[in-house]
Amino acid sequence: MSPAPAQTAHTIGSRALAWLHANREYGKLSDCPRADLVDDADTYKGLGEAALAASLVLRSGVAGTAELALARELLEFCWQQVESGALLYERLLRHPLKTDPLETYAHFVRGGYRHPQLDRLLAHTVTLRSTHAVEHVPNRRLAVANSARVLDLDQGPAAYDWPSLTRATWLGATPEPWHIDWLTGYGVTHAAFHLTDWGRLPAGLPDGLVDYLDRWLPVWTDIWAECGQWDLMAELMIVGACLPVPWAETGDWQRLADIQHENGLVPRDDEPVEGDPAELFDAHQHPTVVAVVAGTIALTRALGDTGQPGP
Repeated sequence: MSPAPAQTAHTIGSRALAWLHANREYGKLSDCPRADLVDDADTYKGLGEAALAASLVLRSGVAGTAELALARELLEFCWQQVESGALLYERLLRHPLKTDPLETYAHFVRGGYRHPQLDRLLAHTVTLRSTHAVEHVPNRRLAVANSARVLDLDQGPAAYDWPSLTRATWLGATPEPWHIDWLTGYGVTHAAFHLTDWGRLPAGLPDGLVDYLDRWLPVWTDIWAECGQWDLMAELMIVGACLPVPWAETGDWQRLADIQHENGLVPRDDEPVEGDPAELFDAHQHPTVVAVVAGTIALTRALGDTGQPGP
């Protein structure tokens, strides 16, 4: 990555983080009973995504002092919304086959937060055959495995067979690349994210997948850019930053910078950005989270670091 994209990536990520922080109150959970999260499901998912973005900024340590402070405040806000982990504990206790408590908790653990009761419950749950037998789509299985790895719960009976999990994904089969569609594109990006723990472990991508991604990422990125699907375009750019030798095109980063609003919001697609602040948050939180993650991982790799040593 040349210096120009690194600076652009830093600016994009910093502005996106500022927007998430400034609008975080729109991501509050309601005051209704939360054990099942029926009415708050989208908000709960969004909290997890914001926590992911903040945790990666803190993990990388490459952001400026102001950005690190914003990331810590955003993660603290998300932690308070899940009642300092109590909501995740209650949800897992009531629904032991759900994996979102583990996956969401991993973002907080990455940022230094722990809930002792949830730690004990997860340490038990991840050893159960029923936990490993839940019928997720393949890239979701990788998400669970990576979350267990972040929590250091992937040893002994809880160990995951990474090669088998990888081969089961669309990406792992290295299929005809022209058959990719919108949903499969997201599956490809998330398989790469979890195999590398969001860029921390670039060697987690097998050589065959690295060659495949080296060849086809530029094509896919251009296709989704032409379609005005900025969210998926930016996710593919994150994959480029996760490769053992990071891939980036200056034009891609400039395109992302051009579509980002002055206040940091990144639109999800080329449709008009309209609505009151709450509606804008609901519609565009995810691509703005993606922009934070993209900028953070790209800058970290440009500076020759992956954020943390291997497990």
